[in-house]
Amino acid sequence: MPVKTKKEKTPVKELTGVQDLYHFLYEACNILRKFVEHESFKDYITPLLYYKRLCDVWDEEYEAALAESGNDEEYARLPEQHRFVIPKECHWEEVRARPENLGAAIVEALLMIEQANPDTLYGVLSVFPTDNFRDKNKLSDEVVRNLIEHLSSRKLGNKDYPADLMGDAYEILLKSFADESKAKAGEFYTPRSVVKLLVRILDPQPGERVYDPACGSGGMLIEAVHHMQNSKLCLGQIFGQEKNVKNAAIAKMNLFLHGASDFCIRQGDTLANPQIMQGGSIATFDCVIANPPFSLKAWNRTMWSNDPYGRNIWGTPPQDYGDYVWLQHMVKSMRPGRGRMAVVLPQGVLFRGNEEGEIRRKMVERDFVEAVVTLGDKIFYGTGLSPCFLILRWVKPADRVNKILMIDGSKILTQKRAQNILTDDDVDRLYKLYADYADVEDFSRVVAKEEIAAKGYDLSVNKYVKYHAEAVRPYAEVKAEFEQAVAAVKAASERFRTLMMASGMMKEESK
Repeated sequence: MPVKTKKEKTPVKELTGVQDLYHFLYEACNILRKFVEHESFKDYITPLLYYKRLCDVWDEEYEAALAESGNDEEYARLPEQHRFVIPKECHWEEVRARPENLGAAIVEALLMIEQANPDTLYGVLSVFPTDNFRDKNKLSDEVVRNLIEHLSSRKLGNKDYPADLMGDAYEILLKSFADESKAKAGEFYTPRSVVKLLVRILDPQPGERVYDPACGSGGMLIEAVHHMQNSKLCLGQIFGQEKNVKNAAIAKMNLFLHGASDFCIRQGDTLANPQIMQGGSIATFDCVIANPPFSLKAWNRTMWSNDPYGRNIWGTPPQDYGDYVWLQHMVKSMRPGRGRMAVVLPQGVLFRGNEEGEIRRKMVERDFVEAVVTLGDKIFYGTGLSPCFLILRWVKPADRVNKILMIDGSKILTQKRAQNILTDDDVDRLYKLYADYADVEDFSRVVAKEEIAAKGYDLSVNKYVKYHAEAVRPYAEVKAEFEQAVAAVKAASERFRTLMMASGMMKEESK
């Protein structure tokens, strides 16, 4: 009798720290799933995660101060020992111990913590709708307690999860919110692969000032800090403005969770009321980067035509297309002499005429545009448009003066069923095309300004890139192949019929 061998188990792939933490946070979303719409997950999970992180970091600081002072509790509670003030009655564990009305207790704690930290947390915690947690018809005490107990099962302090790991897990969580909410996600989430590519091209250096005028959840600013290897020289050099109140708060939380400690995020309409100023004028920066709302319609065209900040450098676009309003704001924000910028826009900006055509002509003549890159479809959430991005420099390298690199990246992507992506290899290919700044058949071409002028200042990439032309085969050759294929199909059909009759599954048709 043969000896039975024990069946080996398939080895389980071990999760990385980031993946493990993401799955832990996503389980909190699953607790909400029957009670809350997908697009609202972030309104619940974000403030709770931030609250838990604040308290756990406070606890770490408290324990360190205790050890330093020989268990002097009064000393360990001094505000000087902590990055944030957490009033005793507002600590996570105090709220967790409440027997009832947990939702209201969370709201009260968040508001009191914000009030105790006016310089750092003003407007950050209170922007999330308080009714979310107060409404027991939506979230019972039992559901809220399940959330609290789930998050309480792990410590989320710096010793447990360093800032980068915590921030990266939160970024993945934001992506999952985007995956589930689809069309509503574009306003707060730009695919990280695109962000990495833009930051890599701009190459911000420690000590340089970086600005995103439509910063959403702060992903581009965070990637810039990562690119600079979290240098201390980044302190005080990261700036952003965001119109959506909740997204501005998320950007601040996101930067904090990634370890950034000295940054400036302002909430407000950048076009109508720019808030990052310098001596009464628009502040300027070494790197300006953004994925602003595509073809914005709700902007003040009358004000722009006489913009008090001098941002209508090349003119006023039509009301239904605010793309060149954002672009000109960003140009005005570039530091003279060394500023550079990257902006994601719909491809219509490359060829639309009338006022936009005139703005584009002036922009090309000024010789700010270094590269135009088109991307493939279904990469961005919330739009069916295939986007592009423009790279502008105040001063271009000598060998790029009066030239623009056109890159067709529409085929450089990895197709997925619901949403296409850019893998690391795709990003590397696109970056190499930019860095090489050369003609590559089917993908890129360096175009002189005179040729662009001859084409009416149309920047459509496919009008300049040289594509491989398939040789036209002779008609007789193609016809012969077709007839041969038809004959092969007929032969296969006859063979199939013969086999079916031989097996008795088909009878001879009577004539």
